[in-house]
Amino acid sequence: MGVTGIGGVFFRAGDPDTLKAWYRTHLGIVPEGWDPWQQQAGPTVIMPFKATTDYWSSDKQWMLNLRVDDLDGMLATLKAAGVEAVTNAEWNSPETGRFARIHDPEGNPIELWQPPED
Repeated sequence: MGVTGIGGVFFRAGDPDTLKAWYRTHLGIVPEGWDPWQQQAGPTVIMPFKATTDYWSSDKQWMLNLRVDDLDGMLATLKAAGVEAVTNAEWNSPETGRFARIHDPEGNPIELWQPPED
């Protein structure tokens, strides 16, 4: 018996329909209806942080981390759509990969992660 993967990420939203549309439009991850998003196999990190972390805003309990295969391309697409992204060279390393941070329309932090090449 054991866990084989993440089955879903559920969170409260002030306007779920608008937020689903934003995630679908800008990240391509929320399909119509209940048909699940089929993702590529790859690493998933479950990592509790100290309650006092400053890695993301203290008014948010969680941060979603999404794997991407072309961080630069994703950032260019988001910028063209008016979605602000933050990068920080200190977040990146050859061992962990590259990162950028965006926020959805309700201010939830989303970290975009391009894992290192094998």
